[in-house]
Amino acid sequence: MNRNQFNQYIQSASFKEMFIELGWNKAKDTIDLDIDDNKYTFTYLVQRNGFQVLTCKVDKIPSNTTCRKIDGKLRRFANDYICIYVAEQMHHLWVVPIRTSEKRDVTSIEYSTIDQTDFLFSKLSDFSFDLDEETTIVEVKQRVQGAFSVNSEKITKDFYSGFKNEHKKFADFISGIDDYIDTKDNKNKQWYTSVMLNRLMFCYFIQKKGFLDFNTNYLRDKLIECQQKRGENKFFSTFYKGFLCQLFQGGLNSPKHNDKFEIEYGRIPYLNGGMFDKHILEKQYADLDIDDRAFESLFAFFDKWNWHLDTRITASGKDINPDVLGYIFEQYINDRAAMGAYYTKEDITGYIGKNCIIPFLIDKTAEKSPDAFKPKGYVWSLLKDSGDQYIYPAVKRGYTSDWQKKIPEYIAQGINTEKPNLLERRARWNEKTSENFALPTEIWRETIERLQRCESLLGKISNGEITQINDFITYNLDITSFAEDVIRRTDDHLLVRHFYEAMQNVTILDPTCGSGAFLFAALNILEPLYEACLDRMEDFHAKNTKLFSEQLDEINNRYRSNRQYFIYKSIILRNLYGVDIMVEATEIAKLRLFLKMVAVVEVDQRADNLGLDPLPDIDFNIKCGNTLVGYATEQELKNDLTYGDMYANDKFKDKIEKQMKVVSTAYELFRNEQLKVYDDNASIKKTKEQLNTRLAELNDLLNRRMHQTITAGDYDQWLASHQPFHWIAEFYHIIKGNGGFDVIIGNPPYVEYTKKNKETKKAISDIYKISDYKTETCGNLYAFVIERITKIIKHLGKTGMIIPHSSICTDRMEPLCKILIKNGAWFSTYDTRPSTLFDGVDQRLLIYILGGGEIYS
Repeated sequence: MNRNQFNQYIQSASFKEMFIELGWNKAKDTIDLDIDDNKYTFTYLVQRNGFQVLTCKVDKIPSNTTCRKIDGKLRRFANDYICIYVAEQMHHLWVVPIRTSEKRDVTSIEYSTIDQTDFLFSKLSDFSFDLDEETTIVEVKQRVQGAFSVNSEKITKDFYSGFKNEHKKFADFISGIDDYIDTKDNKNKQWYTSVMLNRLMFCYFIQKKGFLDFNTNYLRDKLIECQQKRGENKFFSTFYKGFLCQLFQGGLNSPKHNDKFEIEYGRIPYLNGGMFDKHILEKQYADLDIDDRAFESLFAFFDKWNWHLDTRITASGKDINPDVLGYIFEQYINDRAAMGAYYTKEDITGYIGKNCIIPFLIDKTAEKSPDAFKPKGYVWSLLKDSGDQYIYPAVKRGYTSDWQKKIPEYIAQGINTEKPNLLERRARWNEKTSENFALPTEIWRETIERLQRCESLLGKISNGEITQINDFITYNLDITSFAEDVIRRTDDHLLVRHFYEAMQNVTILDPTCGSGAFLFAALNILEPLYEACLDRMEDFHAKNTKLFSEQLDEINNRYRSNRQYFIYKSIILRNLYGVDIMVEATEIAKLRLFLKMVAVVEVDQRADNLGLDPLPDIDFNIKCGNTLVGYATEQELKNDLTYGDMYANDKFKDKIEKQMKVVSTAYELFRNEQLKVYDDNASIKKTKEQLNTRLAELNDLLNRRMHQTITAGDYDQWLASHQPFHWIAEFYHIIKGNGGFDVIIGNPPYVEYTKKNKETKKAISDIYKISDYKTETCGNLYAFVIERITKIIKHLGKTGMIIPHSSICTDRMEPLCKILIKNGAWFSTYDTRPSTLFDGVDQRLLIYILGGGEIYS
């Protein structure tokens, strides 16, 4: 199809004719869906192997949030599709659902002029087919979704390249922070630069949604306005002091705005969350100021990019979403010094997260609904009747029931191993696989093995041999889709209730969270499961109003924002916990979680606070501290109290126990108040102040006790260098009340404890000392982290950490291996048993050995 033909089809919205010319087949049907009191009529245009193309005429192009809601209902009729929304004056939106990592999301292309369709035209070949071309739904899906996938990695790297330069320039324009120190070596100035750029990036994201006085160029316009005022009045302050400080603290961080504020700043939402509180550096440096030139340069750079809180594509190829923040932080830290921080991609965090979180949830649900999980019960019968539904598309590539007849004869002749001359019959098995069967770079030897494995998996599924959720890990099946289908297809309301309760109570920790990559994976894994539970609750409630009225009332009557916002807020407050030694990391993690929540809310000019519920305060979920230094458990504290004056120790012990219980009770009250109300009130603020005060007092007692026990040096210096984090105090309600965290996932730092860094000339052991670690001779921080995890995880909890292969096959890691074995982990190495690698291995805790010298445990 040439460009002129394409343009004619687009301008006349003749999409059926266009797709037929591209090799698709006619389809005819309509579906009506009600979403948020609006009726949408979808017309089937064409299909290819069950992949549908639909169109829907609308008065206004739906938002990404609405498209997600529509997808939740439309997928019941058309799981794989392109939906084209058509408004007047050639304003079109193409929407394609794509599963990224473990989460189904929608990607879109939007245009309103023919000049904006270049990107779409460039992708036509990806979903064009010859009339006689044989295809499967898997192949069509891969081609279409591949065309709509965003190369976010390249875009992110390009953005970071410019961001790094802007960060350096911005720091040079800051005054009032230890000006006598060089900018490069001034850690406070670098830190405050990061704080400001994080805040401003957050504002760029929300202003593009219209949350800043409905102006998508709010910050740029206000900078120009302030500079014009200063031109008229030489005493007018800088943009920073004269405008931004009040916008942050008096606007975004204040629940009440008077008429004077709205005249100058416009309608600004109250965000809460602590992100725009007066920062510790702002309290420390009264003369802090920033030259306007810093903002002129930064805004000029930011304005080159398209800022989105959702997944969409434009012709410019410069689309930025909140995922960029995590990459920026990890790269920036590694540019400054080797801190052992690494950016972990979504496929890895998703793989580890789903294989820990979902088995835990299934096990907890099975405890209360055992009949459903019997070998011939509902759950495993659902799997038995599923065919190849839960086998990943990559495994199924080229597979059909008669695949051996379709492959070339010169390849097929080598399958039978009982015939003679096997090597001769397999002479061409190392050749590259033909395209209709191949995965990237695959040769026939690999293809045959994969197809045979697919056949074997289908046999195990159809014969009912899989009756344990951990077998999904062993056989690498789609555990996320299966868990969601278990909920969506059941007629047992108790199964839904028990699964929902398990989700609300599961505690998930990343002990070295960085900018929150694993916490985001957990959020994306839990979100569709929450959604499925709520959908089923509504279905059951419609038939019997006594069922789930309490759960549904929590959403419908207490939130001005939508259900998606409620889901994210519930997950973030109830389920996610993170700790990192770098305060900048925790700030980024919180910021990213906040953006995730704002992304699902649309501006409502008529509603209070523009329709946005204030963000939750998660300072007690995401914390800054040293994972390796501090009291992890009550037993560690008791061991420390066996020395010295026993009477004094007993008195100290009683005092500590009382304070820990008080802190735990205060935390539960603080969290529950946030879950129940959406408006800021004095009780929440007062509860937080009391909690902070009591926690500070408790930590001071524990810090001083630990300091006395291990060193006679200066207390303040020790406190600053070691940054002790007392797990038993900070998470008493989990460590003591729950027996530990249910799930622990992450990517610990790979840093030699005593090896000096080339840039800083210091080793970690020069900065802080660990004590009483059995793995100290292992010499690497990741070993210490693994040992620490064994003390704070619940019995039968699930752990998934990325650790080097050397951890299980080198002599110096023997102490770590002993700890793994003691805590139930099984592993084998290629060195010792290559022919029986996984014989007798407990599949629940199997350490997967993958390529690249790493294992996923």
